[in-house]
Amino acid sequence: MRIDIDAFNVLQVLVEEGSFAKASERLHKAQSAVSYQIKKLEQHLGVTLFNRDHYRAELTPEGKVILAEGQRLLQHLANIEHLASRYSQGWEPKLELIIDGALPMEPIMSALKLMSEHNIPTKIQLNMEFLGGVQHRFEREQADLMLVKDYRTGPSYHPKPLPTITSVLVAARLHPLSQRRDISLPELQQHVELTIEDSSPGKRARDEMQFGGDKVFYLSGFIMKKNALLKGLGFGWMPDFLITEELANGELTAIDFVGGNRFSFTPQLVSTSERPLGRAGQLFTELILQEFALFQQQQTGLSGAGLG
Repeated sequence: MRIDIDAFNVLQVLVEEGSFAKASERLHKAQSAVSYQIKKLEQHLGVTLFNRDHYRAELTPEGKVILAEGQRLLQHLANIEHLASRYSQGWEPKLELIIDGALPMEPIMSALKLMSEHNIPTKIQLNMEFLGGVQHRFEREQADLMLVKDYRTGPSYHPKPLPTITSVLVAARLHPLSQRRDISLPELQQHVELTIEDSSPGKRARDEMQFGGDKVFYLSGFIMKKNALLKGLGFGWMPDFLITEELANGELTAIDFVGGNRFSFTPQLVSTSERPLGRAGQLFTELILQEFALFQQQQTGLSGAGLG
């Protein structure tokens, strides 16, 4: 025999009203039906819930514990009903996002903050990867969205372009490369190149912007790479939004490489028709496009102020 969940609701009303008569009136049930429901609950649990020697319906010590657990159960059921109602309106239970670490986190966090303010029932999971690791994890975990620098396209993928990001080839102020002009590729290859390691298991996506020298240090993220650059450990590409201040104060300088010291790429927000987005995914898509556009405007303003 399973526990009658409704019996816990009857139990709570009975305690609040203080008598079977008042409880039956509030529940629109016959008093005998209320008494029977409580008696059946006691028989099922093997516990006396009420002290029937008093005029008011008073709980026994065991009854108080059972009531507290029953109230938690009723609250859990109410939460489930609420979630089910929201899910039936198109909100997915979970939204998983895979982010390339080369992209700015500020607009992503702003979009997530706005998502939280909508009080949606969807659980959001955010994971960071690099290079080929982004698409590898997106496919392996069947995630909902990826914000990616580059990827292998397919017929089911639906990309939305994000604002262009510029990377700058830099070294520390006192690094030898910062002191020279018209640097050739062979000259560049004599120094330690700092790059980000592909986080896919097969390391299949070699960064096409690497210079092909023998002296390469692979790092696991841009914060570590930035610290290594500032220490003078080597040279490398950095997204300009991460080194705005360091370029302005001269801690890092753009290397005068004959092949150019800047390149731009257009990151993409990618979903797949194999896993159609629900309301949370659609909302996040709108917000991330909005926040990236605002971020680009802010960066443009900072650049203009720096030039002035």
